[in-house]
Amino acid sequence: MDYAESTPDIRQAQDHSPAIQSWPPYQSTQLCCEPTAHIRAKNLSIAYHKHSVLQNVDLEINKGCITALVGPSGCGKTSFLMSINRLTDLIPTCRVSGQLHMNEVDILAPTTNLLLLRRQIGMIFQKPTVFPFTIKKNLEIPLREHGIHPKTSLASTIETALQQVGLWDEVKDRLNHPAQALSGGQQQRLCLARALVLAPQILLLDEPCSALDPISSGVVEDLIVSLRGQYSVVIVTHNLAQARRISDHVALFWSVDGVGQLIETGSAQHMFESPQHELTAAYISGARG
Repeated sequence: MDYAESTPDIRQAQDHSPAIQSWPPYQSTQLCCEPTAHIRAKNLSIAYHKHSVLQNVDLEINKGCITALVGPSGCGKTSFLMSINRLTDLIPTCRVSGQLHMNEVDILAPTTNLLLLRRQIGMIFQKPTVFPFTIKKNLEIPLREHGIHPKTSLASTIETALQQVGLWDEVKDRLNHPAQALSGGQQQRLCLARALVLAPQILLLDEPCSALDPISSGVVEDLIVSLRGQYSVVIVTHNLAQARRISDHVALFWSVDGVGQLIETGSAQHMFESPQHELTAAYISGARG
């Protein structure tokens, strides 16, 4: 799939550290990961009020890959994630500067159509946020908001999205039941289906398994892995084992003098087996963080 061609025009106007031996040998689960940047951040900085939380980040997110953002709390990972689909706009005191592009689209341009941008870039939060309606209505709402009204289109699109997240067989006979009656893991998968129902290109996941039990976490992890090649996935996680299991690329963020910075980025194999920065080596080994 050529992402550049399929993207709607949403611009309205237009010191070396040794390998960490505590980890088992890295085995890639990569299926389809294009060596082409889908998102490019250059000199990206984010501040709340006058307090800088992230400074001068240069990072590329590859198409079709799973990129994990790791690092201690308070180093700007979630703020970076939110800037990608301009959710930072919803925080009055937040200021984002620098450059941020999706393909050729200038995400930060004042002329950017945010409705179309957020259709292309979906976001899943740490805690499942289902709407207080039925399972079916949770998926109908975003479709209707984006102009998809015919019942036949709605029904088939909803079924496809639920099948993608492995929920169809579990809920097909109770689509008109309250979504809040689902288990935590099912609710998180429903939230993911709600994002997928709009056929986005990019998925942003902010610690999607942190509120789930180990079994539900495993189900969601397997689901994320199954999306590789179809979507560009950016996931914030504090779980290094999770990052190692599912990601193609890893970016380490760290707070330096109270300001978040990107310390090192590379393939998951590089980051876990032969990190270049001493902070990365210390964090991966458990000596820091």
